[in-house]
Amino acid sequence: MSRSREEVAATLQIAKLKMEELRRTAHCLSFSPGLTTGENCLLELDSELCQRLEVGDSLVIRGDKDDHAVLCSGDKTYELKVADTSNLLLFIPNCQTPDQFTDEQPELNLRHTQVCGFSSHYWELRRCRPKLKKLKKLLMENTYEGPDVEKEKSPSGSKYTIEDLLDHVQASEKELMDQLHAIHACDIEGCWRILDFDYEMKLLSHVTQLVDSESWSFSKVPLSLCLQELQILEPRAMVEHCLECYGKKYTDEAGEVYFALSEDKICRAMAQMLLQNAVKFNLAEFQEVWQQSVPEGMTTRLDQLKGLALLDQNSRPETISLLKLEDLPEDTQERFNNLFGIREKWTEADIAPYIEDLCGEKQTIGALLTKYARSSMQNGIKMYNSRRSAS
Repeated sequence: MSRSREEVAATLQIAKLKMEELRRTAHCLSFSPGLTTGENCLLELDSELCQRLEVGDSLVIRGDKDDHAVLCSGDKTYELKVADTSNLLLFIPNCQTPDQFTDEQPELNLRHTQVCGFSSHYWELRRCRPKLKKLKKLLMENTYEGPDVEKEKSPSGSKYTIEDLLDHVQASEKELMDQLHAIHACDIEGCWRILDFDYEMKLLSHVTQLVDSESWSFSKVPLSLCLQELQILEPRAMVEHCLECYGKKYTDEAGEVYFALSEDKICRAMAQMLLQNAVKFNLAEFQEVWQQSVPEGMTTRLDQLKGLALLDQNSRPETISLLKLEDLPEDTQERFNNLFGIREKWTEADIAPYIEDLCGEKQTIGALLTKYARSSMQNGIKMYNSRRSAS
C-alpha cells in the first residue's frame, strides 16, 4: 500500500520533525511480492576498483574447489571476507541518493520504491599476496627438456595456456605473468612451459662459452650473431629465451640488439647447480669450486645466494646447503614453523631473505618477526626463535 502526503506529514509530526528542515523528496518503501534473500551478494569496493569497473574493466573471483576464494583485478589480488552488519541492507533498484535530488519543488515529493531483497552482511576486500605456489607445481608436471627429448615424450603430457593457468592460480594476470618470467617459464607453441634445470644450464653454458670464444664483453652480447652461431645446437627461440633470463636487452644507436648478461644471475645459477647435488657443502671448498665454475671475469659473492642457500657459520668447518625460498610454504605461520624446524634460532640477516615476501603493504620485516617469533640476545647478537614451545 502506498502512503499519501498526508500520511507522511502525520508520521513526521509524530516523530517531531519539521517539514521545512527536511528535503522535499521522500522515499516511500514497500516490499516486493517476490522479495527474496540470499540470492544477491553485496561487495564493498574502494574508489580505485569502482573506477576500473566504470571504464569497463573486469573483476574475477578465482580459486579451485578447495581454495578460499580471492578476487582479482588486472594487477592485484584481494582476499574476500564476510562482514556482518547490525543494520539490514536493502536492495532498491534505481534508488536515488540525496545528492541527486533538487529542492526546487515547493511541495513534498513522494517516490514510491520497492525493496527487492535484503542482507545482513556483505563481502569486503583486503589486499593480499597472490597464491603462486601452485603455478610452478602445475608447470613441473611437464618440464621442457629440449626438442630432442620433446619428440620422444607422450603428447598427452600436461600443458597449460595462460587461460588455463588463470583458471587454477589465484593471482591477477599481471602477477601471474610476472611470476612466469621470474621462474624462467617460456611460451612454447601457445603453452607455458618451465625449462628443465639441466637443460637451462646447458643453454647457459652454450652462451657463456660462445661469449668467451668470441671475446665478447658480457655487457655487449650481440643477439643476431649469438643466434646465428648457436642455432645448429639449439632452437633460436630457446637461445634468445636464455639471454632474456640471464641478461637485459637493449638496442644501440645503430639499431643492433644486444644483451648485457647479469653476473649475479649467472653466479647464482651456477651455485644452485653445485648445491642441488649435495646435502651440505664445506663452505670454503664450495666457494673455491663455485668461483672456478663461473665464466672467467665474473666474481662470486655470498650475497648473490640470498633466498637460495643457507650458511651455517656455527658449525666447524662452516657449511652451506641449498634452501630455496620457492620451496617454502606460502602461509605465514606455516613458513615460520618450517624455518624454525630447519634451524632453531636465526639472526635477522639470515631469516630476512626467506620472509621478506610475506610483508604486507607498509609492513616491515621487524614487525613480522615481532608477531611470529620471540627474540633473545646471544653473545651480543639478537636471535629469533619460535613462539611455540617445543613439544
